[in-house]
Amino acid sequence: MAAKKSTTFCSFCGKPKDETTMLISGIEANICDACVEQASKIVEVEMGGFPKKKKADSDFKLNLLKPHEIKKHLDEYVIGQEQAKKVLSVSIYNHYKRLSDANQQDDTEIEKSNVLMVGETGTGKTLLVKTLARILKVPFCIADATVLTEAGYVGEDVESVISRLYQASDYDLEATQKGIVYIDEIDKIARKGDNPSISRDVSGEGVQQGLLKLLEGTIANIAPEGGRKHPDQKFVKIDTKNILFICGGAFSGIDKIIAKRLNTNAIGFNSAQNATQTHELIEQVAPSDLRAFGLIPEIIGRMPMITFLQPLDREALKNILLKPKNALIKQYIKLMEIDGIKLSFDKKAIELIVSKAVEFKLGARGLRTICEKLMLDVMYDAPSKNDKEVIITADMVVNKLADLDTKAA
Repeated sequence: MAAKKSTTFCSFCGKPKDETTMLISGIEANICDACVEQASKIVEVEMGGFPKKKKADSDFKLNLLKPHEIKKHLDEYVIGQEQAKKVLSVSIYNHYKRLSDANQQDDTEIEKSNVLMVGETGTGKTLLVKTLARILKVPFCIADATVLTEAGYVGEDVESVISRLYQASDYDLEATQKGIVYIDEIDKIARKGDNPSISRDVSGEGVQQGLLKLLEGTIANIAPEGGRKHPDQKFVKIDTKNILFICGGAFSGIDKIIAKRLNTNAIGFNSAQNATQTHELIEQVAPSDLRAFGLIPEIIGRMPMITFLQPLDREALKNILLKPKNALIKQYIKLMEIDGIKLSFDKKAIELIVSKAVEFKLGARGLRTICEKLMLDVMYDAPSKNDKEVIITADMVVNKLADLDTKAA
């Protein structure tokens, strides 16, 4: 006698129980394991493509440090820039103290203080903010202002900045709303001129106008995967009033604007004297100078904390090579140590590297470029030669960097 076939079916795909791995029975319906898996994927897509943590499930905990403690940690990684460290330490402390204040009974509302950093390339703007985020253990992202445009134009919308922060927080909504955003190259979205133009300034003043609401605080509708590439996904509402914005830029030429305001002549042929004068002028940067450079008054008003970063002198560059926890020399020594090779640098070799970096005028980035050029052949040959010790001498530096002088000429 033939075996009796199963009369229980999946209510969704119609498969009989015998053809499924598992069939889950309900009151009036059944569902197989394949349909459960497919339903899970549909729910994930409809919820925006990513699992979202509920507020109660958030594991975000703020590591609030006092200003002196924050600066002490910064000193371990960043050389110099005492004024900028002090401004950032106070601003960060006040901002997160404001968020952690349990007494919300009075009517006093403390506003956040976004920060604007003015300084040449290679002076440590990005490193300062990265170190801050690591110390505080808060979500952090870096956005480049040069790729931002008004909505509807080629480029990225300003809301994409918040989308990156949301991704950096592992889609934790609460953590995102207490994160830090660093907008680099803010000077590149300066207004192109005071005279109105027939063409729209969609990557200059237009972006500044778009950033205003984010800096002050608004409910931003952001797409977790980026709105333009995935237009069908669900939007997430994120309140930006408790997100701290730190903006930085080189503001090349602002020293001349400051000199004009102070009735000081900043143009001449004595390069050493001009460099010193430029350093002194940058210290006196004021909101009026930023407005003359091309930032609109509204966006300047939303970044009340303005600080400067001094160009790195010879001594600072030398310390960057040797002293921080992640100093360049320490990094190369560690890399060679992994291969069982002891690496060391002569004092004269270090002096030559610093001299070349001063010549290039690229700050700490110039040091990296020089060291990579210098160490290329060493890191290529030493592991194969089974050398136990490598010493970088002054003659090696002169020979390896000779072609850089030729290219510069």
